[in-house]
Amino acid sequence: MKQKLSPIQISSLAQEMAMLIHAGITVSEGLSLMAEESGGNDRKLLAGMAAQTEKGESLSAAMRKTEAFPAYVCGLVEVGERSGRQEEALSALARFYESRARMDRRLKSALLYPAVMLVLMLVVIAVLLVRVLPIFNDVYASLGGRLTGVAGGLLTIGRWLGSAMPVLWAVLALAVLFLLLFAGAPGVREKVLALWRKGRGDKGVSRKMNNARLAQALAMALQSGLPVEESLDLAGSLMEDVPGAAGRCRDCRTRLEGGASLGDALRSAGILSPGDSRLVELGQRSGSTDAAMERIAANLAQEGEEALEDTVSRVEPALVLACSVLVGAILLSVMLPLAHIMSAIG
Repeated sequence: MKQKLSPIQISSLAQEMAMLIHAGITVSEGLSLMAEESGGNDRKLLAGMAAQTEKGESLSAAMRKTEAFPAYVCGLVEVGERSGRQEEALSALARFYESRARMDRRLKSALLYPAVMLVLMLVVIAVLLVRVLPIFNDVYASLGGRLTGVAGGLLTIGRWLGSAMPVLWAVLALAVLFLLLFAGAPGVREKVLALWRKGRGDKGVSRKMNNARLAQALAMALQSGLPVEESLDLAGSLMEDVPGAAGRCRDCRTRLEGGASLGDALRSAGILSPGDSRLVELGQRSGSTDAAMERIAANLAQEGEEALEDTVSRVEPALVLACSVLVGAILLSVMLPLAHIMSAIG
């Protein structure tokens, strides 16, 4: 199976196609023009799609045959083709995946920096235990004493770490390699994040960000002319990697089928707050549900980003404080007894 395009690639391609269609250029001609301006794998992908559309295939069918686009993208483009709103569908996809790419960058930064700090903190502590404490122990031995209590326990730990140093260096090298792959390899990063989403990906800040993605997906589907029920199904398919979020979509769909209004269903399912659900109700009454949902999605995305930044702003000083306390405790456990010995000798 071919590698999927990244969110930023999908956003760029969808935006260019929407602009070309708006200018009155046919899909096959637009893909050919885009292929001429691209290089490498992108040129092959676009040229192949152009050849398919010249034979009479639709854009969504050409996308599916490449196996490079998520099923959600192909499905929404097909909805736009059936409803005569292909340009709107592509524009909505461009905005959605641009927002998702921006959020992915923030998430990568939020996870990477604390992880690097944690590794550095562990290295500093290990150096103190393995290299520095034995020096102090030699000083104590020359004075006729030995490390006891907390300092003695730390020295024992340091000796054990010293004997296990080859293994620890290998673990550290693997940790650094993992961080480099996570930062520089989109495929590896996506697999790691997918595993994390399935386990812990719908709690706290992640839940806020997932609700923002759901609202963005709903707004995008509604703008493409899709009915509310099918919009919820598409949004749920987009969140298949997060079982909790996909479950909220199914719950909302069940409540709609039971006779609840869209605003009440979204609120009861835990997707929107009471205030946002009232805005949806007002949008339905005025015939602008898609615009209301798009505004809500933008607000939720901003709230999610602010919550993420707030969490990171607390994690960084907490790591620094923990490192400072541990290093200070190690040094004090050694220096204070040494000070007593020196004062007794003096």
